[in-house]
Amino acid sequence: MKLLIADDNSAVRSSLKLLLAGTFDRIITTADPRLIPAMLAEGDVDAVLLDMNFDPAGELDGADGLFWLSRIMEMEPHPAVVVITAFGDVALAVEAMKIGASDFVTKPWDNDDLKAKLRRAIADNRKRRDDRDLLAEAQELRSAAATKSRMTLDELKASHIKEVIDDCGGNLSLAATRLGINRQTLYNQLRKQS
Repeated sequence: MKLLIADDNSAVRSSLKLLLAGTFDRIITTADPRLIPAMLAEGDVDAVLLDMNFDPAGELDGADGLFWLSRIMEMEPHPAVVVITAFGDVALAVEAMKIGASDFVTKPWDNDDLKAKLRRAIADNRKRRDDRDLLAEAQELRSAAATKSRMTLDELKASHIKEVIDDCGGNLSLAATRLGINRQTLYNQLRKQS
């Protein structure tokens, strides 16, 4: 599993990296949230641990974190995101969860709680992704079935022959055997279709 830690505090990044080294195979970090899209571009990051404030000299209202959380959620597929907030920022964490964060951790964090939240966020994100893929596949199958139900018998026969030939890698002898006909009959059918 791969984790991205995005936090402008180097001590926090180092502490989190040490703490989570046994949980994740690979941990990458950044202090600059503008690098997040590039770091997620390959789609191999399982989770992001995202700080809500990136400029200690600027506003500490969480706007930076919400902005970058929104950008992460626009990516497809997006990783699970757990946000890190200061103890008093629970309202901000709730806003982050409305945008799509899986969970939140308050600073200072509890080590076991943080690990559990990251594991759960990744598992939930994978399940959502799998469910979405299954739904898309089911819709595709339903569409294909609807298309076939509108075909004439000759169109259905031609479609089936093409599918069997494709499945046999273009080997007409094998396709004829699978169709339960001899090669000459298959050739005759193919000629009729052209």
